[in-house]
Amino acid sequence: MRQDENQKCLSTMDKTLVTASLIEGFWDRWKAHGVKEAHLNRIRESFLTKDRWMKGWQELAKQSLADAKGADSKEEAECSFQMAGLYYQLMYWLIPERNEEKRSWLQESLHAFHQADELSPYKTEYVQFEIEKKKCFGRVRIPDSPTGVVIIINPLDSAKEELFTYEMDFLKHHFITVSFDGPGQGQTYTGEGLRGTTERWQMFIDSLIDYTHSQFSHLPLYLFGTSSGASWAVYGSYHSKVTKAVAVSPAFLNEKIRLPDYFIGRTEFVLEKGEKHMLPSYDGLPYKTPIFLIHGKKDVMVCDDDLYNLFSQFPDGSFLKEYEEEGHCCNNKLREIREITANWLQKGSDVLEA
Repeated sequence: MRQDENQKCLSTMDKTLVTASLIEGFWDRWKAHGVKEAHLNRIRESFLTKDRWMKGWQELAKQSLADAKGADSKEEAECSFQMAGLYYQLMYWLIPERNEEKRSWLQESLHAFHQADELSPYKTEYVQFEIEKKKCFGRVRIPDSPTGVVIIINPLDSAKEELFTYEMDFLKHHFITVSFDGPGQGQTYTGEGLRGTTERWQMFIDSLIDYTHSQFSHLPLYLFGTSSGASWAVYGSYHSKVTKAVAVSPAFLNEKIRLPDYFIGRTEFVLEKGEKHMLPSYDGLPYKTPIFLIHGKKDVMVCDDDLYNLFSQFPDGSFLKEYEEEGHCCNNKLREIREITANWLQKGSDVLEA
């Protein structure tokens, strides 16, 4: 049985590396989350193997750590530590199996991000709550004079640290950011072994909203998610403690949509056996909170009709924005989307209607 798991792990990594070598769009997510084009070009100089991937990203991570230690300012050092953390994330991410190698690279990434946090002008707290007697790990970042709280709900295949640029953009607009690893993600998966199911994710989102409200009950609470994280932002919008939600490219249960083989292989490690997905059903949800829905018209993962039907169920005050040239997650427009989102959360519908 153990040999079968090892073989499956190697097969999944091979599929991932082939896709990374041949498909340009594979890297859109990573570039959107901060990977530098020049660094990526170095990694992609020849066909990728596991050794080349690991050696290449480790060299870049070490160089970023050296840059941080020799930086002329705190801001420059913080940025370099974040880059090192992101490159260690790529090493952690490649390995689908929950093993010691995966855990060790995640620890390197966490250490680099903690060093960045210590230099940041924003306070950072490392927090946790439990579901099913297992810990879910999170980070809370607090600016001066906060005006609200944004819960960032990460896609299944991302750990919370990968989306550090989301935190930075919302913090600049005086939002507290709350980001947790859910079942099947990051520290919660590698440390606690908590895998994903739809029921478990419902518990996680409900607990996450309750936890955040208990810490910041005096501030409005907002949800922001992409891909499967957007699906759960839509689900969470029903919660009485949520003021608004933003969903970028929410995923749907649609048997006509074929997910990449490497991605299907990866999900088999982080979902409970027999689980094919961890997405909520949108049917019958009591939509009461305004939702800002964002869609890329070239998204091959989301059917237009599914999205328009979902939007038709949303309450007054909701908006749909489409990008003609964007695909899934609107990766090339994410920074703009976060800027528009921050303005909508603070100023209301006039921003989107202008």
